[in-house]
Amino acid sequence: MPTQLDYAKDGVVTEEMKQAVIGEPITAEELRERIAQGHAVLPKNINHSFPILRAIGRGLKTKVNANLGSSGECYMMDLEDAKLKAALKAKTDSIMDLSTGGNLGGLRQYFLEHSTVMVGAVPIYALATEMVCNHQPLDKMDGDQLLKSIEKQCREGLDYITVHCGVTLASVKKLESFERIMPCVSRGGSIHMHWMRANRKENPLYENFDDLLEIAHKYDVTLSLGDGFRPGTIMDATDGAQLEELMILGELAKRARARGVQTMIEGPGHVPFHQIQANMQLQKKLCDGAPFYILGPLPTDIAAGYDHITAAIGGALAGSAGADFICYVTPAEHLGLPNADDVYQGVMASRIAAHVADIAKGLPGAMDADRRISEARQKLDWEGVIRESLDPDLVRERIQITEDREACSMCGKLCAVKISRLI
Repeated sequence: MPTQLDYAKDGVVTEEMKQAVIGEPITAEELRERIAQGHAVLPKNINHSFPILRAIGRGLKTKVNANLGSSGECYMMDLEDAKLKAALKAKTDSIMDLSTGGNLGGLRQYFLEHSTVMVGAVPIYALATEMVCNHQPLDKMDGDQLLKSIEKQCREGLDYITVHCGVTLASVKKLESFERIMPCVSRGGSIHMHWMRANRKENPLYENFDDLLEIAHKYDVTLSLGDGFRPGTIMDATDGAQLEELMILGELAKRARARGVQTMIEGPGHVPFHQIQANMQLQKKLCDGAPFYILGPLPTDIAAGYDHITAAIGGALAGSAGADFICYVTPAEHLGLPNADDVYQGVMASRIAAHVADIAKGLPGAMDADRRISEARQKLDWEGVIRESLDPDLVRERIQITEDREACSMCGKLCAVKISRLI
């Protein structure tokens, strides 16, 4: 069965493409062209139906993802349900199931059935968790096991998957030549690196990349090529290990596009502010314009408890410089598993960053809501202010209007807007 990329290359505008451009500044035909070029993706598994389709890439609104899922230390179905509802209420464009504890298959199925947006996952987590629970060492995993687990999860309906194909013998060797403070902060990347060192073999996902492409094509699963050697501190950013992996991912993305498999590239997590723009430009150059999916990035390491703010600062700059998809960071980042409120705060912070980026990119219509809320403020139209806000429920709860409705409690009788209207 053809994928969205196959259809796009053949000049066919699919129904999914028509749905995905609703609210976007481009047409379905323009989206088709960008998917054909590899500059946009439309994650939609043939076995998964959900109402809100989103495309990611050049000329489209910057999208936001929310990571959900349990850990081996904390598995509560009620908590995951509350987190999903919080993410959807905050209007995330995507969720990813990163579960590593409890009934992983049941959680994945729950997210697929109840999410109104695309669902992604990191398939190696399921296999690694199963092995740990069965007291099997991770280095006993084999490539066939991993590919079978990936196919099972794709068959269930995942719209996109993170696969760490760029953690290779060559990139591991490059990593060893750099004195990083934190050599590897990627769970998937560390599992592959451990396996490769123990078995003295190449990464099975890199070695059997064509087999992975066959699975992805069969179910039209978008590959998100994971950055196993992303920097985990600003001290390690933009080094040879990170760039070596990025070049490998660029080569793999070309192979995937040739096979009709939609592909995006994952980007760094911790990057100093002054290096963020260069990182975005490097990815676009080395990966031939493939959509860029970034975690944050975080331009400082000291804001534990406030990392959703740190990530929004980095995400706004990264998005303005070309990043297409922002993975949220919550206040719980680096501290523990997030709760529902953390999820909500993380999505909202990333949505602010995405909106700021869209304005900076000059997307048509990006400033329309800003104009409408400004006009409402000038008119002291409080309902208009609430309506046009990113979070209307919060504004309605917090707004404090004077009795004559001619000001708020900040300035009262000295309201500059009220005084200027009298002139």
